[in-house]
Amino acid sequence: MSSRTFRITVRGAFDDLTPEQRAGLLARAAEHDVLFAAFTPEGHLSYDVAARPFFTFRFQDGGEADEDLLKAQERALGTARAWLTERGLPFKNLTAQSEDLSQAPLGKRQRREAARGEKPANPSR
Repeated sequence: MSSRTFRITVRGAFDDLTPEQRAGLLARAAEHDVLFAAFTPEGHLSYDVAARPFFTFRFQDGGEADEDLLKAQERALGTARAWLTERGLPFKNLTAQSEDLSQAPLGKRQRREAARGEKPANPSR
């Protein structure tokens, strides 16, 4: 078996933020702008609390078998819960979606390289 890369997206909403919590999030909003969103092992949080109360964490994980995808999804949910709880940020409706990149369809360039028998330049894309 080969190592597989998983991308997990955890979404939720801030719930009844106090004015102080909201101000704290707004003060750090530039660090959590969706323009800088990336899938990382530790998770990347993005939000625009000035516009809406929703947030997204993006995680990258890996494994060998299909069961590892479910474990990675649970780890991502747990990490997101812990991050929010440690900072005293109330939240609701936490959900996760995951993708196994080994199962993702190939892009045009990857299909062309596969047809020529070349190794893809970046297999995780």
